[in-house]
Amino acid sequence: MQQVQLSDIEQRVYQAVTELEVRGDVPYPDLIAEQAGMTEEELREPLHMLTERGLLHREDTPMAGLDFGPRWCARQMA
Repeated sequence: MQQVQLSDIEQRVYQAVTELEVRGDVPYPDLIAEQAGMTEEELREPLHMLTERGLLHREDTPMAGLDFGPRWCARQMA
C-alpha cells in the first residue's frame, strides 16, 4: 500500500480531527481549529486537501431543522 505524504499543517489537522473523534467530540471546524492551534480561516486549505486525498470526508448535520455546519470525519490512513 502507498503511504500518503502530508505537509506538517495537513498532519496537524488530520491529527486534530482524529483526536476529537476519539474523545467523542464532533469535529466541527471551530473545534478542529482550536485542537490544531489554528484559525478557521487557516483550516480551509488543509481541510480541502485532506478531503481531496480521501483522508477526510464532510458530513452535513443529520438532524432536520438543525444546522451546526459541516463536520469533518477521518478515514483511516493506510
